[in-house]
Amino acid sequence: MTTAADEDRIRSLFARFLQAWTDNDATAFGACFTDDADYVSYDGTRATGRPALQDNHDRLFRGVLAGSALVGELESVRHVTTDVAVLHGTASVLMPWRSELPRRRLSRQTLVVVRTAEAGWRISALHNGRVRPVTLPAPDAFPSRMSRAMSRTARRLGIGQRPADAGTLKPT
Repeated sequence: MTTAADEDRIRSLFARFLQAWTDNDATAFGACFTDDADYVSYDGTRATGRPALQDNHDRLFRGVLAGSALVGELESVRHVTTDVAVLHGTASVLMPWRSELPRRRLSRQTLVVVRTAEAGWRISALHNGRVRPVTLPAPDAFPSRMSRAMSRTARRLGIGQRPADAGTLKPT
């Protein structure tokens, strides 16, 4: 059973995560994560394990992100079990020469946090994606009609993916 104290510790972890970035402290940043953490950046880059993500952030904090701050807020905490929770937050990197956050840089983080025996709550996985909402076209809108027409044409010509092949990823 999760308690109000667990909720406070999880919120504190998210705040430490933001603060460690803002302090450009890769060691403190890494301490927010489990040893075997997975970190997927906004560009799809994946770091596996605390040492890799900590090293990446050390180079970023001493390089292109030197002096940057991570500004954001925790949107939600959903407990999956008493020892696992899924968090959603939004954040953006504020570069030292800016006084306000550019809207195009807003990202949403999905974090899986776990209760560890030795260190309390830690981030086990983080996926960071840019907030770029798109309007979903209605089924009768031109983009939807065009997509269906192209699919019919491809099937007639015998080109493109067939349902049996759809499970494999083949770069073009």
